[in-house]
Amino acid sequence: MGQGQSGESHQVSTEELRSELAHRFTQRCFNPLELYSFKDVFHSLADKQAHISYLKEDTISRFLEIPDILGVSSIIFQIVSYLGAFPFGQDAPIILGFEPMIMILVVMTERYKRVLQKGSKNRVKLLFRAMAVYDRKEAQQEEQLNLTKTEINIPKAPSNHITGFAVDEAMEYDEEDDDDDLALAALESVDAIDAFKHSDAPMAQSSIPSDNLKKLIMLLLLIAPLGVQESLARNSERLSGDQLDGLRSTANNILAAFVNVEKFPGVKIHAFTTVISTSLPFLFNGFNALFEHFLFSKNIDFTKRKESAAESAPPAVAPIIEQPLLQETGEILDLNVLSQLSFFIPGSSLFRRLRLLYSGGDAGFSMGSFETKVFNWRAPTILLVAGNRISDPPDNGQERAFSDTLAPKRFPDSSRSSRVVFGVYLSQPWHQTHKECFGDADTLLFQLSPVHEVFHASKINTDYASFTKPPIPHPGIAFGAPHPKPKATAGLAPHINLGAVSLVLDSSFEFGVFTHNYTSGGGAFHNSQIRKKDWQDRFEIESLEVWGCGGAHEAEEQRKCWEWEEKEAEARRRINIGKGDIEADRALLEMAGLIGGNRSGGSMN
Repeated sequence: MGQGQSGESHQVSTEELRSELAHRFTQRCFNPLELYSFKDVFHSLADKQAHISYLKEDTISRFLEIPDILGVSSIIFQIVSYLGAFPFGQDAPIILGFEPMIMILVVMTERYKRVLQKGSKNRVKLLFRAMAVYDRKEAQQEEQLNLTKTEINIPKAPSNHITGFAVDEAMEYDEEDDDDDLALAALESVDAIDAFKHSDAPMAQSSIPSDNLKKLIMLLLLIAPLGVQESLARNSERLSGDQLDGLRSTANNILAAFVNVEKFPGVKIHAFTTVISTSLPFLFNGFNALFEHFLFSKNIDFTKRKESAAESAPPAVAPIIEQPLLQETGEILDLNVLSQLSFFIPGSSLFRRLRLLYSGGDAGFSMGSFETKVFNWRAPTILLVAGNRISDPPDNGQERAFSDTLAPKRFPDSSRSSRVVFGVYLSQPWHQTHKECFGDADTLLFQLSPVHEVFHASKINTDYASFTKPPIPHPGIAFGAPHPKPKATAGLAPHINLGAVSLVLDSSFEFGVFTHNYTSGGGAFHNSQIRKKDWQDRFEIESLEVWGCGGAHEAEEQRKCWEWEEKEAEARRRINIGKGDIEADRALLEMAGLIGGNRSGGSMN
């Protein structure tokens, strides 16, 4: 870039490079209608001073309808003021003129992927920088500590000691991780890679204040189901009373994945990137639809076009009534938990597509009712179980009887919170298992409360899920545990064989146990990346639900199966059997088509 005929090099300024990059984004990331709409929106909102048009914090908050009660407007403005300087973060905060807003939109809507081939996988590090603050005191202390260690030659502490949360441990941070892939890719796209330089504070000495991240998570929970051009004000009912309390509680569970707020005031880069990559890959997806609002102008009138096409248009049909995000609320699943699930399960599989198949509170806590309600669903399902931790040693006979089926407890509880919520996402239909487990590598085992975490399936160990009934010893539902052996080969093993990372529910659905044996190195599900320790939660089941992921087609298929089973049961009830003539009873059953051929009506003896 840059050498004229005189041989003198021309130093391109960051403003010129940013302008050139904004021009490229403008041409390739927006269609003409979107660009026209954005120009109209920007100029209708902008304040002017000395021939400069710009957007202010309260203007952006009002336009995006960000609720005041969340106290997150200043955090959003901090983020966009940083992103507006992209790819030169050292210039932030920046005045939000037209070109900086172009930068903000391409990042927040992920349209940069249309231009940047390299470094376009995610925007996580960029968003960390946008939210983080530099801790100068910590940096000075760390520098002094390193200097002292060098002077007196103190050896490094052994690395095999497990202290708990990964974010609680001192991390060796690779300075190469400071590279901003998006910024490098952006400068490379305009042949100006040499212009990249780090003037930002090192990420290792920066952190996101915990309270700020909590407020942002509350907003992300609120906007997770937001569709293109849907108003955020439509969710105002979630910002009062019990629903607001639930929003805060859910945000606390997610925040606990990043940091132990009782020990540390902020979230470090290592914890931030680790948690998002493993447990919250879709955390920031709600920003896409929220910032799309800038690309839709209410001043554009399409009525004339509609009127001119009215004569040739087919007869009008009744408008489609929009389905609610969640057709019914369960004892565990509500709108806040639904948004939490969408942070690691694609929202297209969740919002307006979940159906409550089984609830223990309604259908009864039994494997029979579970089987009747769930087994005919031919699409993915989500099981959720909530309960309260039982004491060790147990308080009563029922707790003691359950504990006797387990090996003596040698792992501590996962936390001080008594209530726990776990879940499983299964892409394969349910069925009874006799010798081996079912499920596939898409199976997810997760915890929602008091700490949010997702445990991904191994591709080697396939003990994903089992549904066993007597006479198999220790019947019940298990995830991540080896399939129990038949009674004849079980030997004298008195205890349930728990997997390294597993969730087991007993056959009466009274008790459950979640085990995380970090020392063993994992089994059907991988170990935690943030809680590097052994722990086990034994709990009394309070609520158990199974939700089907699917639409009308899956529901219709399930209805047909239920209808057929009901007819079969009715046919059995109407046959006059049991009078002592076994051969006559068998003949009646054969005539009804219930036994014989390839069917079996059971033993008559």
